[in-house]
Amino acid sequence: MSVSYKKLQHLLIEREISHSELMKMAKISANIITKIKKGQYIALDKVESICKSLDCTPNDILDFLTDENSSN
Repeated sequence: MSVSYKKLQHLLIEREISHSELMKMAKISANIITKIKKGQYIALDKVESICKSLDCTPNDILDFLTDENSSN
């Protein structure tokens, strides 16, 4: 199983929020942004911080993909 942050990327575009702005708002590091871009797992406290800063739920920013769907 893998994770997709496409929803987060779309949300940032819709709200015209850059990655650097998200880093400041959510108090996350550039390393977390890199992990998001690569579709790697991030710690739950970082997901919580992003959700609080964007006033959304984890369901609004990520999807879990089965291995057969991870290439999409």
